[in-house]
Amino acid sequence: QVQLVESGGGLVQAGGSLRLSCVAPGRTFSSYGMGWFRQAPGKEREFVAAIRWTGSNTAYADSAKGRFTISRDNAKNTVYLQMNSLKPEDTAAYYCAAAGYYSGSFYEKARDAHEYEYWGQGTQVTVSS
Repeated sequence: QVQLVESGGGLVQAGGSLRLSCVAPGRTFSSYGMGWFRQAPGKEREFVAAIRWTGSNTAYADSAKGRFTISRDNAKNTVYLQMNSLKPEDTAAYYCAAAGYYSGSFYEKARDAHEYEYWGQGTQVTVSS
């Protein structure tokens, strides 16, 4: 059964923007920490951004800082990733994930994929040069 569903990926020119969405049709995921990860062919999955479902705490990878913004809409049970100034290096499959509890500091543990229990199928982002 579906846990999380991502959408909004596609083809974009370098310097352009995309907004990814992640919805949770199976449950509310209220109070869950939400994260975005990405994985390019032949590379390991890497952390992109994370946000507490309640509160305003956010965390970003250095590669995303200043260009990407993670946000949420509790009424729609949706998490977004606004990506601006996209680079070819951003090309990857993007996944959203939910964590019920971080076993330590949010700013440290949110970067660890093993902290997340629920995952989506991914949405492809391709940035042309």
